[in-house]
Amino acid sequence: MSDAIAIEIAQESDLWQDLDAIEDRISAAVAAGVAVAKLKHAPGAELSIVLTDDASIRTINAQWRHMDKPTNVLSFPQAEGKAIARAPMLGDIILAHETIAREAVEAGKSFENHLSHLTVHGLLHLFGYDHLTDAEAEAMEALEVRILATLGIDNPYADAPLLREAS
Repeated sequence: MSDAIAIEIAQESDLWQDLDAIEDRISAAVAAGVAVAKLKHAPGAELSIVLTDDASIRTINAQWRHMDKPTNVLSFPQAEGKAIARAPMLGDIILAHETIAREAVEAGKSFENHLSHLTVHGLLHLFGYDHLTDAEAEAMEALEVRILATLGIDNPYADAPLLREAS
């Protein structure tokens, strides 16, 4: 891991405003995730971030996960297992504006902090982290909390169920 991950951001929905601030927020979240989790990646590795809406992510979620509903974030790795460390393209993280905004309000969090959290969450999924079992959920949540703390963001799970229960 000799350099930063190059991030390509595609805005697919006009709901996403102030793209410079969003790009800064996403870049900081990715850098913190790589540093704290010690995520190994190829020099010059690239990451795609898609900023979309609920309608689009619902279609993708139905197609790939057979869940006909919107979700906050989806991750699609371009390599599996240890091969991700050598992949020139890490994958895609897709973020849905309305769901992120709604969840932030419901949880009493800022949109920006929730965006950072979901960026970290999506990044960890690309690198093989998951939350299918309680043990996986606890490990992934603990890592997310450590990463977010370096960004000055409080524990997003302080009053929330395990990821496995929320999925």
